[in-house]
Amino acid sequence: MTDVAASADAEAGRTFAAGASGKSWMTRLILALAVLVATAVAIDMGMDDTFGWDARVNCAAVEAHIEGLDPYFVKNLKDTKLSYPYLPVTLDAFRPLCAGGFLVAHYKPIYLVLALLCALLLPGLGRAGSGLQDAALRVVFALGGLLGFEWIMATGNFAILSGLLTAASLALLLRPAPSASPVPQLAGAAVLGLVTSFKLVFFPVLAALYFLPQPRRRKLLLIAVAAGMFALPILASLLVYPELSRSWLSAIFGQIPGQHAPGNEVNPSLLFLSLTLADRVGLAGSKPIVAVLYGLIAIALVLAPLTISVWRMVGPRRLSGRASPLRALDDWLMNHPDAAMRITVLTMYALYLCAPRLKEYAFFEVALYAAILITSLPAATMAAVLTVAVAIPTLASVSGITFMGGFGQLTIALICFWLLLPREAPGQVASQDPDLIAR
Repeated sequence: MTDVAASADAEAGRTFAAGASGKSWMTRLILALAVLVATAVAIDMGMDDTFGWDARVNCAAVEAHIEGLDPYFVKNLKDTKLSYPYLPVTLDAFRPLCAGGFLVAHYKPIYLVLALLCALLLPGLGRAGSGLQDAALRVVFALGGLLGFEWIMATGNFAILSGLLTAASLALLLRPAPSASPVPQLAGAAVLGLVTSFKLVFFPVLAALYFLPQPRRRKLLLIAVAAGMFALPILASLLVYPELSRSWLSAIFGQIPGQHAPGNEVNPSLLFLSLTLADRVGLAGSKPIVAVLYGLIAIALVLAPLTISVWRMVGPRRLSGRASPLRALDDWLMNHPDAAMRITVLTMYALYLCAPRLKEYAFFEVALYAAILITSLPAATMAAVLTVAVAIPTLASVSGITFMGGFGQLTIALICFWLLLPREAPGQVASQDPDLIAR
């Protein structure tokens, strides 16, 4: 017995030492990446003041609206050739931000503070995410992940505001106690719906709320609230600003001659990838072919891997009983709240990647989703995600290598997504399932 006890103590000591060594190694990696990201941010802060064109366009549109001019005609905007892309209702919503020209003159430090606030607002999943190291990890990923924040600093785009609201909504939605008051979740759903109204193509992200560990009625209520808040700014624009709404549609679809049209911009999305591939075979002019190719690419690269991973995580046995598969899925999500919240965020990430129009600065919000997911990964997978999503693109940017053009951001976001997918075998998940243990 003494030998057995001594052997067990020695094994426990080795396990503790290995864990401490792994934690120390990960801490050093995070510190090194923090220095690298801080260097990149410092370089961005010192760039030429001619950057920040989106902030200038947005505030020029607000000023034109105040002066009684139609802000969707570029000729009415000062010192720009770009058009204003947001709904008419935002012209009054953004008025306090643009007052006095302070934001345009000092947008970089303001955006840096807002990005740090985004990282600090992000919730952890389960027991992970509560420590200082995890908070530092989220800050590093928010500022350096996928080059999204770098593009925001370069363009001055208001995606920093949608990122802040996204972080706030996730903090409200991903609350650990399933029996808690529904008010925070309802508020989080409302904020998330409002965020998607900024860029309408991200509306499908709201469907991910179904994977929350909540009763089905509450989940459907959350989706309904989010959809209502998505529609509210659109309806307000149509009813309160009917003339401007017509101008907005004309500007978006390129129907105003001689000016920039946001809908015609080239961006690193899966839709543009399908257009590129169709063009290689001379079929880019066929919209049905492009649409089918776009759907196949989205399924093959994003939706199918996500579905397979979730299926393996839940386990076929959980969905093969007398209850309907959807009911069995609801029960499994309720019984595994940490896994359910992880699936929810991962689904948001996936649907965001599938958006037909994914601008370079929009990867900031993708990085926020990944910053939540990474804290609960095994050390080796976490190091791989940090290397792919933070170290390589940031090193390339600091070194002056052209990495931001083409499909560079989309590629690293896809690799990061694949690394974040759950890999639990059905047997492992089933062995921890309280229902199966009871049987």
